[in-house]
Amino acid sequence: MTLPTLTPAHPEPPSLALPYPLALGRAGLSGFPSPAQDYEGRTLDLNERLVKRPSATFFMSVTGDSMERLGIHEGDLLLVDRSLEPRPGHIIVAMIDGEITVKRYELRGNVPCLCSGNPRYAPIPLVDVECQVWGVVRSVIHEYPV
Repeated sequence: MTLPTLTPAHPEPPSLALPYPLALGRAGLSGFPSPAQDYEGRTLDLNERLVKRPSATFFMSVTGDSMERLGIHEGDLLLVDRSLEPRPGHIIVAMIDGEITVKRYELRGNVPCLCSGNPRYAPIPLVDVECQVWGVVRSVIHEYPV
């Protein structure tokens, strides 16, 4: 999985609060929320919700299929936080031998590895390779075709 586009998060993003009714979506149930809920005055600002540390955050567009089983697909937008220390189980952005990649950080025995969410791609043991961690993925933005 390669990531061709880097976009820094705005250090002080303008407020873009959008209406945020109190409707809770539940999979498997049908019906519609009360129209009166639209007037409750709640708003949601995605910058405020998703970007915890603006000066340490950037966005990346995803290409490739190595993380599909972990919910990261071609064309998705990743929100990456450089200030977080990677821990096993985190999905990280790293440069390995000059190539940018997105993988899940794991320990296999005592060996740190970067693993994909697709069985067609072998784990990458972090032994005798040059690896620079760029950050931990905090959020994935996936758009459905409409």
